[in-house]
Amino acid sequence: MIMPTPAPFATWQKLSTKIVGMLLGFLTIALMVIGSTLYLSWQLEGSAAAINVTGSLRMNSYRLSIALDALADGAERGTPHATARRQVLAVDSTLSQLRQGDPQRPLFLPPAAPIRTAFNQVARQWQSGLRPLAVAILEQDAVAPRTTQAFQYQAEQFVGQVNALVQLIEQDSEARTFWLRASQLLLLALALVGTVCIIYLLFNLIVTPVTSLQAGMERMREQDFGVRLPVETQDEFGQLARGFNLMADKLQSLYGNLEQLVKTKTATLEHQNRELALLYDSAAFLQQPQAAKEMCEGFMQRISDYFHADGGSVRVLDPNQGNVHMLVHHGISDALIEAEHCMKVGDCLCGEAVVKRVAVVHDLRRIDDGHKLQCHREGFTTVSVFHIYAQRQHLGFFNLHFRKPTTFNGRETALLETLGQLLGTAIENQRLAAREREMAISEERNLVAQGLHDSIAQGLNYLNLQVQMLEQSLDKRQLDEVADIVPALRAGVEESYQDVRELLHNFRTRLQEGNLVSSLKTTIEKFERQTGIEVDLQADSDGAPFPREQQLQLLFIVQEALSNVRKHASATRVEVRLRDRHDFQLTIRDNGQGFDTAALASVGESHVGIHIMRERAQRIEAQLNVTSVPGAGTTVSLHLSRAQRRAA
Repeated sequence: MIMPTPAPFATWQKLSTKIVGMLLGFLTIALMVIGSTLYLSWQLEGSAAAINVTGSLRMNSYRLSIALDALADGAERGTPHATARRQVLAVDSTLSQLRQGDPQRPLFLPPAAPIRTAFNQVARQWQSGLRPLAVAILEQDAVAPRTTQAFQYQAEQFVGQVNALVQLIEQDSEARTFWLRASQLLLLALALVGTVCIIYLLFNLIVTPVTSLQAGMERMREQDFGVRLPVETQDEFGQLARGFNLMADKLQSLYGNLEQLVKTKTATLEHQNRELALLYDSAAFLQQPQAAKEMCEGFMQRISDYFHADGGSVRVLDPNQGNVHMLVHHGISDALIEAEHCMKVGDCLCGEAVVKRVAVVHDLRRIDDGHKLQCHREGFTTVSVFHIYAQRQHLGFFNLHFRKPTTFNGRETALLETLGQLLGTAIENQRLAAREREMAISEERNLVAQGLHDSIAQGLNYLNLQVQMLEQSLDKRQLDEVADIVPALRAGVEESYQDVRELLHNFRTRLQEGNLVSSLKTTIEKFERQTGIEVDLQADSDGAPFPREQQLQLLFIVQEALSNVRKHASATRVEVRLRDRHDFQLTIRDNGQGFDTAALASVGESHVGIHIMRERAQRIEAQLNVTSVPGAGTTVSLHLSRAQRRAA
């Protein structure tokens, strides 16, 4: 039997209202008593500090009298004079502190009228009596004993007034201490009474209903679905008892249908597992390296099999031309492909979906002019449009065509939108990878061009000048000059030939099984054979392996440095030091003629060889330094920190 839903009860009947009201009442009284206790404690602290500060007036006045007596006894104007002035300032400061108070310390005089009157008398006695007399004595060159005796007499009166003020403050503190103890006793009594009352009320309001509910749950756990709780109150426990009874009715009715419920839940879990399997399979497939067409075909095949679609297509957007191109398709006729292989944004139902950028499922039977559409004439009743996004960028959409009327629930729509985002991310990753390859090729071509300019172009320019000089010498029939130019031409051609061979060798350089040290040895051996210059290689490579890109850049830098040695250094020995620990350090040092680094700085980037080495170092985020002294050789050092090196 299903019990009707109970009517809402009044606010004052709520258990929360009763408990909160009771606790707030006790809390209000407790806060008042605690507040008064804290206020009295704070006042007592201020009074105690005032007693200490007021008592210091007596000590300061005695010290002032002693200092003035020392002046009267003929002491020099030195330490007693300075001591007296300090005591005058100390008394002024103490009176000012008592008058203004200090809430943070705390320090203040009690607000009682007798205390204020006594303090005003003390302040007047000081300002009109003692202080002017002390200042006058300090200004005298010779102090008479009568003057200091008069000061001592007034000081005795001043100390008496200070004692009276201290006694008044102490009497006020005693009264406040009495009230503080009384409030503490009241707070203790309130805590005892409140605890007893709260225990009694909580037992009646909570413990008894909870015990009854626990007993009902014990019977329910023993599968006694006929148990019911009595509803005795109108508060939350009454509502809980009604809810328990409703739950018992529901369990009693569902117990017989448990098998059907399990089947329903199992089917739901199987459907969710199929969704997860589709997402996982699609994500794994889209991550594989493949062409865009094959990727979209595999994607389309998977979602068509999952949703039992009769046809489908993937279309990409050309934002520059405003066109939508059909990239892959299946299950649709050649006529439909020909008609929609390229459409304008806004044309047909799919083009309109591009403008709106929302997922659309079209039921062609409900469209007035649906019979005019090619997809409807081919027997499709439902056409869905889901968009392809990557980083909020609209890349296109994909269609699913159904010959039977088909609808998508919210979960399926979200699944298709997620798949569209996966496909968009994969397409965008392919585009980014292509752009990255283009940039790498462009940068390498730039370095090749710079290398050609630094070697062959300069050599050909030199040969061109020599040929012009040869023509002029032949025209003038100056055979002796011709005899001098021909060897220079032969040497220039040989130099250009060597540059071409060296460039070809550098361009064809490949790593030997990813081993940088072995590749360096091969390069150095070839350099020694070609130039006859001795090279000493010392490699200490214990660090983590570099990726091939970084190793190639390092090898190219060594080749360029050796090329500069061959062309410019006139060296007989080269040292190559490689130290690979936490940080990577590469040094190429020769004993050649060297050069002026200041002149190199003025040349700037026109020295293409060094500029190429620096660009390659920047590619791997390394630091390249070139140091040289005329007649003392050149050193090229490269440093790659541990934080910047990449993992192989």
